[in-house]
Order: sequence, then structure tokens, then C-alpha cells
Amino acid sequence: MPAVTGPVLRAAVLGHPVGHSLSPVLHAAAHETLGLRAEYTRRDVTEREWGAFWSAARASGGWSGFSVTMPLKPLAARDADETTPLVRALGAANTLTRRADGSVVAANTDVMGIMSALTVAGQVPGAPSAVVLGGGATAGAAVAALHGLGAPAVDVVVRSPERARSLHRVADAVGTTVRVRPWSQAAALLGTADVAVVTLPPRGADELAEQWDALRPSVGGVLLDVAYDPWPSRIAASWQRAGGAIAPGVDMLIFQAVDQVRWFVNGEPTAALPGEDHVTAAMCRAVQRPERGVPARVRGAQAALLAP
Repeated sequence: MPAVTGPVLRAAVLGHPVGHSLSPVLHAAAHETLGLRAEYTRRDVTEREWGAFWSAARASGGWSGFSVTMPLKPLAARDADETTPLVRALGAANTLTRRADGSVVAANTDVMGIMSALTVAGQVPGAPSAVVLGGGATAGAAVAALHGLGAPAVDVVVRSPERARSLHRVADAVGTTVRVRPWSQAAALLGTADVAVVTLPPRGADELAEQWDALRPSVGGVLLDVAYDPWPSRIAASWQRAGGAIAPGVDMLIFQAVDQVRWFVNGEPTAALPGEDHVTAAMCRAVQRPERGVPARVRGAQAALLAP
């Protein structure tokens, strides 16, 4: 382990609620492995409190970066001085980094987290048939991630078409196509998917899992459920029984945090951390997940997704 030297890296995870967040555990493991002096905490901030919190944080200048979770991701994107192409496409940021001149850049590492979690879980074809369940902010990141993995189009299954309206703008921005499908088609679409991402709240697909089980499906692809408690979720367990590979939301959390640490330490997302494989392995161990690195395929897709 490197000697613990240099200035203190001060960061926190922001959102409401954040008491359950594993981000402090992941970032602490990374900081220890890198030999950094660091303080990483949780700050429960509601949408109503955001304005006052952000003004005070900007004025203090005493922080290095923030991890941002819901419901603050759109506000973080709106109030940063600079935004990456992915943030502009998604309208949401999960990472805020303070530069040396005091300006703030907003980034989105959720897309890298989704691509990595899917790719390490199982075989994803070069041009996969792709399905997303749900139409919220995380669904936008899933659309971009599936495009990054080569999906020619993405079927988005929602209970209300209005929920997916913004996803057409996301698809246009990243260069793909979204097909909004009614919830009644969810089971049939899952049965033909090479890759699926569930972006619903915990237990939001329980009823669908029961319906899908009744069809006795057979699949060979990969499903990521971004919710990580309970795990496996009922829909993930159903997918696994049907022959597919599954990825928990905690894997997405690990891999998106790797790029957050890149932002906080390097000030940009493309340069690897010193000993990054060891850093990622430590983060995996910290939340009792198998030690795996970010796949080369994902790093290859990253350049295109981050291009202006």
C-alpha cells in the first residue's frame, strides 16, 4: 500500500434517503488502497434542501467531489458549471467534481456501471436485443449503456407511456432508437432478450416474475436488476431459473464508483487509477462481491460515449 500522504480528499454521497448507501464503503476501500488521506461521508439532502446546500458547498470550497443519487441527479446536472456529453444527453449527473479553479463539472458514471455489471455477469452479443423495464432516470442511463454495448435499438417497457417520453430525447442524443412498449408485452419481450435491465423500485417486477414463470421460458442472456435489496429479486431469480445470467445492482454501484474515484483523483474519467485492478478488487471485497475489473469492452465503448 502506498504511504498516506498529500492533501485530504473530501467527498460525500448526496441524496434522500442515503442512510443505506454503500458508497462510503466502496470509496473508503478505494482510498485505502490508493494510500489517500480521505474523508467520505453521507449527506441526506432533499430536493427542497438542495438550493441552500449547494450554495453553502460552493461557498465553502472545502470538498473534492460528490456522489449524487436520487432525487438530486437532475439538479446536479442543472447547477454544475460544466457538463459532460453523457450528462447533457441524460439530463442527470451522479458525479460532481471540483476543479482546481473552483469550477464544478458534472458527470454520469452510471452508464459505465451498467455496461460493466452486464458484461462481467455473462455473454453479451455484439448487437444484442435489449429490453429495459421502467422509464425513469435510471432507464435513460440503461438506454445509453445498451447502445454502448452495441444494441441497435432498445425496447422500453412501461406501465405509462408518459414515463418514457424523455427517453426518446436520450436515444436521439446518443444515436440509438427507443421503442416504447406496453407493460402487457413485458413477459414476451423478456423471452427474446439477449440483455435486460430492470430499473424499477425494489419488488416492482414481482408480479411480472410470477407471470413469466408460468410461461416456462428459456433464455441465455444477462439481466441486471439495479435494485440490490432483496437479492436476488424475484425477477432475477426467475431469469436465472430460465437459464440466464444475473447481475445485482451492487455490481453496477461498484463499477460506477470506480469511475467516480477516477474523477475525484484524476479530475477526468479516461486515465486509469494507479493500480486500478487492485483498487477495483478492494472495492469488490468491501461489499462481498467477486473480484472483477472493468471489462476492456466497456473501456472501448467509453471513448465513443464520452466524445462531444
